[in-house]
Amino acid sequence: MTPFIHFLLRRLVATVCGATALAFAGCATAQPTTPAPVARPASAFPAAFQAALAKAQIPLESVALWTAPVDGTPPRAAYRDDVLVSPASTMKLVTTYAALDRLGPAYTWQTRVYADGEIDGGALRGNLYIQGGGDPRLVMERLWGLLRQVQQRGIKVVMGDIVIDRTTYRLPPHNPAAFDDEPLRPYNAAPDALLVNFKSVVLRFVPDPAAGVARIQVAPPVAQLDIPPSVPLEQGSRCPATWRTGMGLDVGTAGQWRFSGRYPAACGERNWAIAYPQPEQFARLAVEGMWREMGGSLTGQVVDGITPATLQPLLTERSATLAEIIRDVNKYSNNVMADHVFLAMCSVGNQGQPVSFEGAQAAAQLWWERRIGNPPGSLLMDNGSGLSRDARVTAQGLGRMLMHAWQSPVMPELLASMPAVGVDGTMRRSRASAAGHIKTGSLRDVNAIAGYVLGRSGQRHVVVAIINHPNAAAARGEAFDALIDWVADDLPQVPVANAQR
Repeated sequence: MTPFIHFLLRRLVATVCGATALAFAGCATAQPTTPAPVARPASAFPAAFQAALAKAQIPLESVALWTAPVDGTPPRAAYRDDVLVSPASTMKLVTTYAALDRLGPAYTWQTRVYADGEIDGGALRGNLYIQGGGDPRLVMERLWGLLRQVQQRGIKVVMGDIVIDRTTYRLPPHNPAAFDDEPLRPYNAAPDALLVNFKSVVLRFVPDPAAGVARIQVAPPVAQLDIPPSVPLEQGSRCPATWRTGMGLDVGTAGQWRFSGRYPAACGERNWAIAYPQPEQFARLAVEGMWREMGGSLTGQVVDGITPATLQPLLTERSATLAEIIRDVNKYSNNVMADHVFLAMCSVGNQGQPVSFEGAQAAAQLWWERRIGNPPGSLLMDNGSGLSRDARVTAQGLGRMLMHAWQSPVMPELLASMPAVGVDGTMRRSRASAAGHIKTGSLRDVNAIAGYVLGRSGQRHVVVAIINHPNAAAARGEAFDALIDWVADDLPQVPVANAQR
């Protein structure tokens, strides 16, 4: 048993991150209890879904299912719906709805810049401080815009240091290889108060057949990062799915990346996002690289530090609104952005104290108990993304949360953030004929869907299906598409004799 599950089940007191003077304000301790697993009969199990599961060799005992009309009438199907299961990224629905409900769709994160010294003749005679506030989408373009504002305020030369202040968050050390031994995958990036470009470098390969090479474009500019300007082309008629591994990228030497392979010409122009191997250094190096590329100069260094409490902001940059942010979280299942949304729930009423996972966990559990309530113990949450082997939820609990959300003033924002079936996001390849908005989730041995389906009667339905089994990946297409179409087929069956009248 992991420390987190042990912590929750023994009802230890969680660390709080602020006062709880207002309902749902600050972070308080939640004490869930675990329901006894009860498997309901599969009498109402959708036949087409069941057949697809059998084809994928997934037993019913590995499935949790709950579906019901949003009008509150009894569930159309429920099976193992009160058993705690691993939800993968469908947990992001809990994160995003709780945040919308607690913070409001117009909530923003703030990045502040401070100047400690006189500004004279284009030079700041002192340090420049950049204080991160947890902006989940401080991508390259937004960093450029932030530094451009600094220069427009008369600072082209910093005669001191640029100090990166990330103390808004108090987070434990993070090993990006710990979850699945894939440290260079951006989905394993950890939250950061100054999260620059998701701590990732994007390489764009542009074939130049005449020269026999693919030109390499790098974004954002990163100080002390040496990447060759090109890589040899490999001729061929097809672009292999393994084109990245075939290039033999070596990032072993700090700041020097090298390729031992070739880039397939048939791939055309492609992007490759790579998590920086030394993520704790990335914000400093990206800020320095961008500042110098923009023509700024610096007599000192870019270092980590703390902003003096006596300084007043030179400028404040607000993030996109929460309603905009959660579209990336749910449609494209962005893990680190989900964790930033999760951590924001701890910032309400915390009286300036550092934000922590412990506080966010407590805030989320308290919100769940007060808003969703039944059944008790139907949620165990350790982060906001679902990228976890410890997180648990029941299909009924998640379904009832979606029912609650449907009646909420923030329902339009939540619905718009979810992938549209067969249209976009992680549901763009679905072959289901029904219309709906469905969040997907997948980990090794886990596959899940949760969301809303529009029935042919015009009625909306909530559907939650979670599979925990080694063959779970096989359910991603046919099985879930069959279930979605079954949910949509809600018109009463008309006898043939009556239909001919």
